[in-house]
Amino acid sequence: MLPLSVLDLSVVTTGTKPAAALRNSIDLARHVDGLGYVRYWLAEHHNLASVASPAPDVMIGQIAAVTKHIRVGSGGVMLPNHAPLVVAERFKMLEALFPGRIDLGLGRAPGTDGATAYALRSRLDRREGDDFLERLHELCLWETRDFPSGHPYNNVVAMPDDTPLPPIWLLGSSDYSSELSAQVGMGFAFAHHFASHDAVDAMVNYRNRFKPSAWRQTPHAILAVAAIAADTDEEAENLAASYDLNRLRRDRGQYLPLPSVEEALAYPYSDAERVSIGRGRSRLFVGTPATVQKKLQPLIDASKPDELMVITPVYDHETRKKSYSLLAESFGLAKAA
Repeated sequence: MLPLSVLDLSVVTTGTKPAAALRNSIDLARHVDGLGYVRYWLAEHHNLASVASPAPDVMIGQIAAVTKHIRVGSGGVMLPNHAPLVVAERFKMLEALFPGRIDLGLGRAPGTDGATAYALRSRLDRREGDDFLERLHELCLWETRDFPSGHPYNNVVAMPDDTPLPPIWLLGSSDYSSELSAQVGMGFAFAHHFASHDAVDAMVNYRNRFKPSAWRQTPHAILAVAAIAADTDEEAENLAASYDLNRLRRDRGQYLPLPSVEEALAYPYSDAERVSIGRGRSRLFVGTPATVQKKLQPLIDASKPDELMVITPVYDHETRKKSYSLLAESFGLAKAA
């Protein structure tokens, strides 16, 4: 049985304000915890009208407090936006409060536009260019305490100092993070739902080049996909109309709340727009649970993930919950739980 997990963006819709979207995330986490999903990850995005969660660490604490079994983590913390010490302190706190249930997923991108990224980081000692590797190294040093002799950080302790950092995962949509995850011996999660890079190449490359480390002795690769399941293929296709219109708008730089099915079905698409939507459907798996599994199976067989992480971009919250229930039944989670 392939384990299933959830990636949640706390999606804002035209009928769901951001505060309600955050509460929906807590409700969905409770729901999938009872279904046997193994992980629930929250994203970090800023200045996006369609995403309500800019602070995954806050949501992790809230969700871990109301669930019992599921691991809760970040998918991910955008490391360029944060001082590594702050990340270490917050996630050590979460691990202390919920031992063995926290994951620290790290992203290399800022998760926003240039102006917002500057506003997030303008008061930090920010170096020019991509300093992700430097930040990752420093974050690891807060755990290993291998700072050079005489380094001023030798006198600084990330509290609580009796609690380790939770497992670290590197997130990616290209070959960069798969290479880095393999080299440093960490977990790897690939974002198939928006990546242009080939998922099979990234996943296989990670597994083949993985080097055991103090962080992990064996590779663990998560494949994140977008999927919508319903009782019939026709119903699922209608639900996917919201995603189609939203993705079309995103391609134009319009990060609007997710539209309703009715709005999406009534939209006057041009022939060129329909072609664009057809291309985008290669990243979305739609249908009954059996149909979704059939469409996913070739990708699963080729990429050999240790775990499948599902994001379900639908308008109605109860419908989203039902989609996760149908997938859980189809993949045998309830029986395994």
